[in-house]
Amino acid sequence: MTIPPPDPVLDAFRLTGVPVLLPGGQGGTWQVGEVVLKPAGFVPEAEWRAGVLSALPASPAFRVARPVRAQDGQWTSHGWEAAELLDGQTDVSRQDDVLTAGVAFHEAVADLPRPDFLDRRDDPWAYGDRVAWEEQPLDGSPAYREVVQKLVEARRPVELRAQVVHGDLPGNVMFADGLPPAIIDWPVYWRPPSWASAVAVADALCWYGATPELAARWAHLPEWGQMLVRALIYRLTTDDAAGGPEAWTANRLESYRPAIEVALSFT
Repeated sequence: MTIPPPDPVLDAFRLTGVPVLLPGGQGGTWQVGEVVLKPAGFVPEAEWRAGVLSALPASPAFRVARPVRAQDGQWTSHGWEAAELLDGQTDVSRQDDVLTAGVAFHEAVADLPRPDFLDRRDDPWAYGDRVAWEEQPLDGSPAYREVVQKLVEARRPVELRAQVVHGDLPGNVMFADGLPPAIIDWPVYWRPPSWASAVAVADALCWYGATPELAARWAHLPEWGQMLVRALIYRLTTDDAAGGPEAWTANRLESYRPAIEVALSFT
């Protein structure tokens, strides 16, 4: 059962009214008036992200949800964070528009230093990312090892500049008529921006009905084949870490296989 933000959280952010559950957001995002509340997750990341987004200059190419401080001046309270409500809806069918917005966002944050919290984050997504970039050894269930093997064999070293990037763009870009796309729910990674684009393309190929032409349209990005390879290793490893052997249903395996073939065609 999804639990709404309790009264101490509402009080901390000076909010009144009945929380309304919003679609998406893993079922834990709530609207109270003109503010959106959600569990902060890894608090050091949430606080870093809020500090960045609060100071990010406005752009004609994208919007961000400005964070809301709690009464004590902190960006989180009782394990929750708050941000202003934005107009718009996500649309995973607008794949090129999502990628274009991501490129603009990454250009805007390109000069930020590497956050220290990345060394302390420990979850299936952080693990999958480290395995994809050979910072941790690959291990897991037999079905996972079988499906990831071709990607591992195709992986080779690359030399690209890393920066903070958004690691989950497709379902986290909102569109509204007359307004720039809005970037929301930013999971922070320290990787080349072309990798973040490759994750978005890989997700679109696996889950959102994209065709191989989407990957071809973005093949001008640096080390594109290697970024697609790492994007898929990241997603596969995360799935295995989060779900174990039971995650590998026939349908899930089949969703990945065409995307793997597309990635390998660019290596």
